[in-house]
Amino acid sequence: MSATAVKVEPQRTSPDQYTTVKARYPGRWVSAVVILGVGGLALQSVFTNPRFGWETVGKYIRDVSIVNGIGITLMLTAVCMVIGVVLGVVLAVMRLSLNPVVRTAAFGYVNFFRGTPVLVQLLFWYNLAALYPTISFGIPGVNLDANQIITPMFAAILGLGLNQGAYMSEIVRAGILSVDHGQAEAAGALGINRFHTMRRIILPQAMKVIIPPTGNETIGMLKTTALVSVISVPELLYSSQIIYARTFETVPLLIVASLWYIVVTSVLSVGQYYLERRYAKGGQRSLPMTPWQKLALFFNTHAPLNTDRLARKGGTR
Repeated sequence: MSATAVKVEPQRTSPDQYTTVKARYPGRWVSAVVILGVGGLALQSVFTNPRFGWETVGKYIRDVSIVNGIGITLMLTAVCMVIGVVLGVVLAVMRLSLNPVVRTAAFGYVNFFRGTPVLVQLLFWYNLAALYPTISFGIPGVNLDANQIITPMFAAILGLGLNQGAYMSEIVRAGILSVDHGQAEAAGALGINRFHTMRRIILPQAMKVIIPPTGNETIGMLKTTALVSVISVPELLYSSQIIYARTFETVPLLIVASLWYIVVTSVLSVGQYYLERRYAKGGQRSLPMTPWQKLALFFNTHAPLNTDRLARKGGTR
């Protein structure tokens, strides 16, 4: 008798019999524990060191002169940024002009203010009366006393605002150049003049490129206002200096100023984030996640395996 070979088919596994295992990320947890440990040790050292003078910090954190200094800091930041943005747009358009004289003038302005330190510019404007005791603007019969016009506050606004205009011009110019040149050609073909083309077509599209660095410049301007303390403008840092010159509590008062700078810059950073998110609409397939969405994603990524949910989707417990 001859034996007949029988081929046995392997039993196929049903999809419901597969076990789904969620990916593990041990490296993330280890790095998080290390960072939290180092941060905890640093905070313990700072808060347990009596030389930081935390009682003095708590005493002066809401002092009247400190609060007034914050108001002047915010006012300087807003005024100088407005001047810088307006000048930046004008200079950027001049840099892109077909007129070589206009282009050269704008380039000279930007090169001068970017090539000299802000502190030197502040001191120059503050001592302008030494060069021009009277200001006439070339108008007969006009003789203005420079000492009365160039006050410390006015010198601070001139120094910071004009310097900011040079940097903003490069930001705006980059934003304008990021827009496809065909947009301007199409507007010209429709008979739209250059002014309206720039205001209604080019600049709105360039905003998504202009907004992020402008937000950074605003935060930088807030901190740069500390330089005006050298010309006795009573902003936040100068107010702190006046107090510790009287009480000799230098470190605690510097901590007070630093804490307020951190608080204000954090608020500005949040505003910048949501402003960027608004102008990102239409330019990205998906908008960047908000901080709450990132936090939820983090905990969902590291959450324990939900076996009940997997069972409902066909998995096994």
